Amino acid sequence: MDHTITTVAQLEAIYGEPSSNAVLKEIDHISDHYKAFIGKSPFVTLATCGPEGLDCSPRGDPAGFVRVHDSKTVMLPDRRGNNRIDTLKNIVRDPRVSLLFLIPGVGETLRINGRAEISVDPDLCASFKMQNKLPRSILVITADRVYFQCQKALARSRLWDPAAQVPRSELPSTGSMIQALSSDGFDGAAYDKGYPDHMKDSVY
Repeated sequence: MDHTITTVAQLEAIYGEPSSNAVLKEIDHISDHYKAFIGKSPFVTLATCGPEGLDCSPRGDPAGFVRVHDSKTVMLPDRRGNNRIDTLKNIVRDPRVSLLFLIPGVGETLRINGRAEISVDPDLCASFKMQNKLPRSILVITADRVYFQCQKALARSRLWDPAAQVPRSELPSTGSMIQALSSDGFDGAAYDKGYPDHMKDSVY
């Protein structure tokens, strides 16, 4: 017997109708309540799609780094990274994006689904300066759908519970992972030793 779900009708037969509140909370703009959530968030995941497939990237800065320009628009600085620019490559070919905002200690999350453009306007980039460093570009995102998610996922995961934190030493180090993938004699231990200083010099 095939137990794979392949149609929307099959899904709806299993899950039933969404609650009225689940439908009510989705709007096509950024309300004052949703603006407050965005203003307190120091971390957002950014999902994009392109010809090679999907991508989801973490973005973080001091709370409020995603700027609400108006009720339909948010702006997100593109800080220094590894120059893979997977997100940006996707956006220039397919503008659809999805944002998921998290706030430390808060169970609810906020989503924005919309369309992004990449701006390199000098004045706009200058307005997002951090530690005297400018982002190379700004994502200007037009919101199509905005809604919040209830606390269940974060409650089940105990994401903000200090007792649930995992010591970093229980996982492979960054250097050891790169060394395992490298064929050119990469020194993982040296990389790990120098990484704290590298972070200080390159975070912006």
